Amino acid sequence: MDVSKRIEFIIENLEKVDTIADIGTDHGYVPLIALERELCEKAIACDINKDPLDKARLNAILEGVGDELEFRLGGGFEPLNLNEANEVVIAGMGGNLIRDILEADIEKVKAVDYLILVPAQNPEVLREYLYTNNYEIIKEDLCFDEGIYYELFKVRSAEGNATELDSIYYEISPILLRSRNPLMKDYLQFKLDEYNRILGFITEATVTANKRREEIKEKISIITSMLNYL
Repeated sequence: MDVSKRIEFIIENLEKVDTIADIGTDHGYVPLIALERELCEKAIACDINKDPLDKARLNAILEGVGDELEFRLGGGFEPLNLNEANEVVIAGMGGNLIRDILEADIEKVKAVDYLILVPAQNPEVLREYLYTNNYEIIKEDLCFDEGIYYELFKVRSAEGNATELDSIYYEISPILLRSRNPLMKDYLQFKLDEYNRILGFITEATVTANKRREEIKEKISIITSMLNYL
């Protein structure tokens, strides 16, 4: 099966468990590959829309996968029973939506051994939520695929693990910095270029614009220091 670097990135971070659930499964690649590589005995592909599930069913037929893969229509954790999945993957949606999915079904979330979360946008929103809402951060990782950086969070719910960070560290992972992730230098340069570009667009002299300009300059200074650290 020919899959993207992002899908392979998710697969590489899975644990070997009895049951994996993929929320927002799209074409069903993650559960299909997990079964083929014997990373689970059973997989559940969930999606809020019927068309992606139909595509996933077709892919399962083409790959020769049978009853070990179930397909369920519904949003978030709603199609899953309590304690049914040991590992849950949520990828391909924004950090705000992933946060809301977790918050909407917290009892089911607490029963999961591993959550693999890969936001397509706003990873800083999800990171802040995870750090400040009693999640154990098992691992963070970074992938670059087709011009986009993807951040991965491997976590589980754990009472007493709430941590508050300076706001910049919700945007720039302290774990990826400390570990000197191989992609981190390029990622920081990408962020630096992005903020310099934004700075160039702020041309007004209003109080609000001046405040925004100073905030961006401070971020540029901090990210430059991070680059020097690496």
